Amino acid sequence: MSTLFIDGRWVSATAGGTRQVVNPFDQSVIRTVDEAAATDAEAAVRAARAAFDDGEWRGWTARRRSLLLRRVAELLQRDRAEIARLETLDTGKTLVESGIDVDEVTSVFEYYATQAESDPGRLVDAGNPAVRSRVLYEPIGVCALIAPWNYPLLQIAWKVAPALAAGNTMVLKPSETTPLTTIKLVELLDEAGAPAGVANLVLGAGDPVGSTLTESPQVDMVSFTGGLATGSAIMASAARTVKKVALELGGKNPNIVFADADFEAAIDYALIAVFFHAGQVCSAGTRLVVEDALHDEFVAELTQRVERIKLGNGLDADTESGPLVSAEHREKVESYVSIAVDEGARLLTGGRRPDNPKLARGFFYLPTVFDDCHGGMRVVQEETFGPIMTVERFSEIEDAVRIGNDTTYGLAAAVWTGEARKAEYVARALRHGTVWINDFGPYLPQAEWGGYKRSGVGRELGHAGLAEYQEAKHIYENTAPEPQRWFAR
Repeated sequence: MSTLFIDGRWVSATAGGTRQVVNPFDQSVIRTVDEAAATDAEAAVRAARAAFDDGEWRGWTARRRSLLLRRVAELLQRDRAEIARLETLDTGKTLVESGIDVDEVTSVFEYYATQAESDPGRLVDAGNPAVRSRVLYEPIGVCALIAPWNYPLLQIAWKVAPALAAGNTMVLKPSETTPLTTIKLVELLDEAGAPAGVANLVLGAGDPVGSTLTESPQVDMVSFTGGLATGSAIMASAARTVKKVALELGGKNPNIVFADADFEAAIDYALIAVFFHAGQVCSAGTRLVVEDALHDEFVAELTQRVERIKLGNGLDADTESGPLVSAEHREKVESYVSIAVDEGARLLTGGRRPDNPKLARGFFYLPTVFDDCHGGMRVVQEETFGPIMTVERFSEIEDAVRIGNDTTYGLAAAVWTGEARKAEYVARALRHGTVWINDFGPYLPQAEWGGYKRSGVGRELGHAGLAEYQEAKHIYENTAPEPQRWFAR
């Protein structure tokens, strides 16, 4: 089956390019997919442009768009097991994690189905009874939606659902490494009744496919989730045609634990914060920041539990953590471990590939913990995007806040304490887009997600996530116009 979807049809790449999608557990080939060229991306943009400017989609009511989103949510649940399995094969994460992803994606489509019908604009008091002043919210137009490899279904859904709710057309580009569940999502959009040209899919590398989308004058908006370097390049490219951009560019997220925290809960969530999906999470709490009085006991217990994490095939029920996504990415993680050692961090556990021969063909790396870390280290400041935890310590509450804010990123953070006033003070002082108190990781479709500083521009989810895909229009109507006689009196 062809795997590019352009103007309502599944087509092959015009230049005949293909790419093998590989299972990171054992390097087996899951599927061979089409590899688009620039001409395919251009065709997808033309289809989206025509559908927005001249197609039937333009006449769809908010109610009809809402029903489309609800139907997609139903289809996601109908095919939940199939989609979860695809996500695990593609990314290596556990089947339980993939199932949670499908449920959360379903919730996002349901939320924006409601939002599509509940945003009629607003009236503005002009101070004149003869004037009717309205602000309406209209779709931007053609959106290029570019998603990362770590949460391919979840991240593309965070873009597709609000873009459709607002009435836009789009071109989807998943990571070339993990495209399978995005292909499936487009199949469901087609089955749900999205008109031809509304949702188009191109597969391939950032160059030439992604760059064609970001540079095209026919694209009105780019939404990208991924690395800082690529995001910066997209922002520069989009500036040449003055596109709107929404960027989520990762984080280096502190998980701050005070001595009065619930010990068992804080330990458990510290493991989840770093080693869920092998640390390949933009909001991973890789910087563990522990109060001096608790440090020794906490880190000793934590290290023992890290050493018991079971690596394996994500399809196996007893696997707790899967492989990294690729050999190239594992090499990046290994380089950060070497850097940490050279910088003087103290390796407590991990720091190498596993010895288990059953894991030899996969891209596995042992969960790793470094102690005696500080903000001057690259491993503390840079996004390692793997199963690496660094431990820092503090003595006073202001030290905790200073360490927590000592990053060029600002995506997420957590604070653990039994004192509500202390928790609120730290949460407000931290310069991060999401702060969890006595928890780590959950998000809500109705609450905005995004970061401060170099973690990006704009927000996903919540009402602001819808607004990213809208233009505000002010209509000022004078119902009783009278001559002003300003000139030629």
